[in-house]
Amino acid sequence: MSESVQSVRGMNDLLPPDSAKWRFFEQRCQAVFERHGYDEIRTPVLEHTALFARGIGEATDIVEKEMYTFQDRKQRSLTMRPEMTASCVRAYIEHAIGKREPVTRWYYSGPMFRYERMQTGRYRQFYQIGVECFGVAEPTVEAEQVAMLVDLYTGLGVPSLSTRVNSVGGAADRPRYRQALLAYLEPRAAELCADCQRRLATNPLRVLDCKVDTGSPVLAGAPRVLDHLTELSRARFDAACQALTDLGVAFQIEPRLVRGLDYYTGLVFEIQSSAPALGSQSALVGGGRYDELVESMGGPPTPAVGFALGVERGILALPGAADTFSPRPDLFLAAIGEAARRRALVLAHGLRGAGLRVDLEHRAVGVKAQLKRADKLRARASLVLGDDELASGRAKLRDMTSGAEREVALADLAVELASPPPASP
Repeated sequence: MSESVQSVRGMNDLLPPDSAKWRFFEQRCQAVFERHGYDEIRTPVLEHTALFARGIGEATDIVEKEMYTFQDRKQRSLTMRPEMTASCVRAYIEHAIGKREPVTRWYYSGPMFRYERMQTGRYRQFYQIGVECFGVAEPTVEAEQVAMLVDLYTGLGVPSLSTRVNSVGGAADRPRYRQALLAYLEPRAAELCADCQRRLATNPLRVLDCKVDTGSPVLAGAPRVLDHLTELSRARFDAACQALTDLGVAFQIEPRLVRGLDYYTGLVFEIQSSAPALGSQSALVGGGRYDELVESMGGPPTPAVGFALGVERGILALPGAADTFSPRPDLFLAAIGEAARRRALVLAHGLRGAGLRVDLEHRAVGVKAQLKRADKLRARASLVLGDDELASGRAKLRDMTSGAEREVALADLAVELASPPPASP
């Protein structure tokens, strides 16, 4: 008795009509990003494990617990990418992009892999779309990215958006804040979850991002990063907030927002939605500045800022049933008899060559079943082809919305389909 073959847990198939909704979302993101000057980059799914340990941070949950890592035949440690920023930085350094252009704007999309607890809209193979901007130190660029995202989700009709920002500081700020945070947390360590107790020794800033004790009064009373910034870092944060205001973006400062990756410096942000389909996890997209990452990975000192959005969560928040995103055939050809099916095949081929979307039934089934399928496909028009139509070279073109019909010459179908349908009788 053989077992049925099934997909790996947390790695799902994407089937029509859901794929149509995904394609719409992805294309809208691409169009918005390209209008803002971003070009597409594609990197391999597999990278050397050390890239993520250096880029993301060895003390992060992703590197410690969530990566899909294995040895290849030459005993090299490889990892299926859990995120894309490290890969983009690797590509930026490897191809010496900074020597060719002062400012680089990239966007990407594709699957990522993390072995984590699954929740609504979160899977082990998941999809991200994001952007990275290298070479711009001015804080207006992160404000531009946030405004671009707000416009994207607003244009998609995603409800109840909120934007949250914070600063996690840079190399000059972290030691002072780390000292203040440890002085506050260590006497209260017993009140923290097990993971956060461990993080106290390795990465105390990550305690603020605890997903277990989200309502903990201990964390609520923790020192704020913003109160421990240098004058320069605070001025940069204030300038980014002013730019957001200038762009008309409503936002709130969230002192506990630190993001889950170690490479961030300066401003970090999240955009959330209270769309019911998202469940308790409301974040749609997050990102921020990471001015020290390129240099830490062996490249030249390079300011950088970017974000990643979850496609699954964007789709959940996007209004509209999936089947309404499927492209509609311009014409469905229903044929009666072998000769008509042969002629319908030739007609469909010619119309498709003229840029029209045409569907037809290859099987020998009745007209009623064919027109039922045309209805299910939401075809704009249908045409029944039988012996009489073959003999006369003319047939009735039916508008599937209004029900109006008009007789047309088969030779003129492409022109007739481009004409507006007649009014309802």
